[in-house]
Amino acid sequence: MAYDFHKKYVREVFDENGVLTSLSFAVPEHFNFAYDVVDALAKKEPDKLAMLWIGETGEKKRITFGDVSRESDRIASALAAEGLKKGDKALLILKRRYEFWYTIIALHKLGVIGIPATNQLAAKDIEYRIAAADVSALIAIPDEHLIGECEAAFARIDRPITHITVGKKHDGWLFYDEIAEKAPPFVPPAERAENGDTMLLYFTSGTTGMPKMVMHDFYYPIAHITTAKYWHRVDPEGLHLTVSETGWMKAMWGKLYGQWFMEAAVFVYDMDRFHADDLLRKIGDYKITTFCAPPTIYRFFIKEDLSKYDLSSLKHATTAGEALNPEVHDKFKEATGLSLMEGFGQTETTLTVANFYWMKNRPGSMGKPSPVYSLKVVDADHKPCAPGVVGEIVIDIRNGKPCGMFSGYYKDTAGLLDSVIRDGYYHTGDTAWVDEDGFLWYVGRTDDIIKSSGYRIGPFEVESVLMEHPSVLECAVTGVPDPVRGQIVKATIVLARGYEPSEELKKELQNYVKNHTAPYKYPRAVEFVDELPKTISGKIKRNEIRERDHQK
Repeated sequence: MAYDFHKKYVREVFDENGVLTSLSFAVPEHFNFAYDVVDALAKKEPDKLAMLWIGETGEKKRITFGDVSRESDRIASALAAEGLKKGDKALLILKRRYEFWYTIIALHKLGVIGIPATNQLAAKDIEYRIAAADVSALIAIPDEHLIGECEAAFARIDRPITHITVGKKHDGWLFYDEIAEKAPPFVPPAERAENGDTMLLYFTSGTTGMPKMVMHDFYYPIAHITTAKYWHRVDPEGLHLTVSETGWMKAMWGKLYGQWFMEAAVFVYDMDRFHADDLLRKIGDYKITTFCAPPTIYRFFIKEDLSKYDLSSLKHATTAGEALNPEVHDKFKEATGLSLMEGFGQTETTLTVANFYWMKNRPGSMGKPSPVYSLKVVDADHKPCAPGVVGEIVIDIRNGKPCGMFSGYYKDTAGLLDSVIRDGYYHTGDTAWVDEDGFLWYVGRTDDIIKSSGYRIGPFEVESVLMEHPSVLECAVTGVPDPVRGQIVKATIVLARGYEPSEELKKELQNYVKNHTAPYKYPRAVEFVDELPKTISGKIKRNEIRERDHQK
């Protein structure tokens, strides 16, 4: 069978050495991934495996492209019957349930904007997302704690939210299976989404306010052909595993769009918690052929005796989410023979820099710019930095927005877009230097974002919760280096009058954060101080705290 479905969407040129020298996308006038890829593949090869789903208790489902097409039609009809229509927004908290894939495709068919979110959100987080994004519907796993957090959020919102559970019924909630069963045959809406309409909205953490709302349009999925074909190097006859819960943008990179463009099946393991031994066994048991995970996962892998596991099916391995320690790369290669091919991008973009499959990678380097993006490392005047000189990574958009780049921030009342797009360049906020051969080497953020175990954590979110505690007078949240997680969250705290530093208070504050926002944000390190370093205008100097911690 010829796996050439994606070729009508790309224009690629390779040189005599097999190096991609030119790449552009052929974007149809009216493109919708649900109809033009999923339904088209269902007609072409309905019995071709699209997903192998494994539940934590051992339940298995083989899902074909025909299944995805039919089931997405059913839930699209059910959601339309509940009143959802083009331009509405639906919050999806579905972890790694297979219903996520049916539902996101159904939303695309209706033109409803999907907002994937993690199941670790607390009531405060959910309330904020519903209000800020004007959410009409919420579809969630039936986890008792999550349901309670959702209902607490609903109680503080003065309008009804359509709420649906998957997997099992819950009192007061619509049940996914029931509404899909009674739905009439699906009829595509008369008003179809246009290419420039918003298809996805993602909340992404910032450092000076609450999470930003990043919008992506309907031709965004096409850009992920680059991700799957040239970086992940997926095998249409194999199984690709990207380790990510569906609430994170990485799931869009590695568990859906590019992989299905390439007619490759994705492996989904709906695990509650990551255990290195468990995941390594799954790779061997299910013959995973291509694999992608954040460096944290590989750090845990190399602590195991990798000779005990059958990793012979793996043909290609990639990593992204934070800088990769060369030692981790070398130990993994020693055990498997595979180089870890690092990549880089943001919620606002697709893959912008990578060690592509035709390259001999350099451990610790992000790789080279994707041909899709006119990417540079520049100084403050937008002049390219000389080799070895640190500058900011920017994307030249003077000739228009590249396919895959975000279309803006929803409700951008604070002028966020103007702060990152200046003089025809998109400023990523990340810094790097370029070597003599054009490889980029990551340095860090120009702002204060914390990357811990693949999570992006904005200090403001954690500080806001800490400040609610009566013992906290002032606080600053920063990231400190950690050999396993890359960084951990640290809170530097000035106590209110009447409170004294103690281990008991430290644990109380940590638990307070765990209970009032997503638990992964809690400060693993806490330092009590008499005062915080500040600028003349009174702004806390987080960079001074970080520098001090690095010197310890």
